[in-house]
Amino acid sequence: MKNTTTIILASASPRRRELLEQINVRYSVCAVAINETPLTNELPLAYVQRVAAEKSAACLAKLQSHKPILAADTAVVLGDVIMGKPKDKEDALTMLRLLSGKTHQVYSAISLRGATHSQAVSITDVTFKDLTEQEILDYWHSGEPQDKAGAYAIQGKGSVFVSAINGSFSGVVGLPLFETAQLLMQHGIKV
Repeated sequence: MKNTTTIILASASPRRRELLEQINVRYSVCAVAINETPLTNELPLAYVQRVAAEKSAACLAKLQSHKPILAADTAVVLGDVIMGKPKDKEDALTMLRLLSGKTHQVYSAISLRGATHSQAVSITDVTFKDLTEQEILDYWHSGEPQDKAGAYAIQGKGSVFVSAINGSFSGVVGLPLFETAQLLMQHGIKV
């Protein structure tokens, strides 16, 4: 059955739109810009939960909508180091060098504001093969790392670096579909 309920997606991410379409959720977009800088000593879980909640709150303040508002935040984490989107080429190359040959986590938090506010988090282990310097440079020149958390896209060319994944593929892309569907259903939205 096709979903007739519309939600507001507080994100400009084309990947998040594609994932919502995959589970047949109708939406309109209201992208918001907030400061995504981690707070001093902020742990990764608290960080993604806070940023997702701030995005949905900013969208609600902007629109004053009665429709449910869905926001998400994804961070690549190595140890307790939060890797957001790279600032520039050197930042991206540094991130990829750090991820090379290691297992890192991808935290993806979702925030849904309707009659109540609900949140969920997906944490996925991603293992990279050992990367050569040439692979890292070639990947940078592909243009793909520039606006991606951790400087890679698992759904794109970056997939060739991933030797193993344990958890939610869609969470690594940017919107964990299992957790999203659970929250939507809790708010009475059929998926």
